[in-house]
Amino acid sequence: MFEATTILAYRGVNKSVIGGDGQVTFGNCVLKSNATKIRSLYEGKILSGFAGSTADAFSLFDMFENILETKRGDLERSVVDFSKEWRKDKYLRKLEAMMLVLNRSKIYILSGSGDVVEPEDGKIAAIGSGGNFALSAARALDRNASLAEDVLVRQSLQIAGELCIYTNMNIKLLEIQ
Repeated sequence: MFEATTILAYRGVNKSVIGGDGQVTFGNCVLKSNATKIRSLYEGKILSGFAGSTADAFSLFDMFENILETKRGDLERSVVDFSKEWRKDKYLRKLEAMMLVLNRSKIYILSGSGDVVEPEDGKIAAIGSGGNFALSAARALDRNASLAEDVLVRQSLQIAGELCIYTNMNIKLLEIQ
């Protein structure tokens, strides 16, 4: 993992939620504390999050959204085509970046090396430098607490923010039902 951010996605029984912290760092400096690294795509039916350079995020979000449009919102076909395009582009494939995308039925982790990974449990995924902290917290809360999906994501990201110096407590969430 790289020192980027923390994005956590959760597909619960009632809704899917994605959350991200707001910290943007450059080396050992915080450049911004309230950035938005998550987006709703395709008429609000797809949620996405990005870990990596902010400028790269805009290019990749636009590229993915264009593919989603051509595939009429079919997430599975879109992630495969997106990964092929990302990997083929000489500039983009060198990015140290990852994306999380989900809808109500699927969740995927995407990278420039062509990875299209569906989490083993099919419902929780995280990326970024604080991703493993948030993922661990989300798994524990999912197994041992009865929380609403948005509360589970927010609490997991707060735990990550307590542990990871590249993650802050300025958490933003998006959800679909």
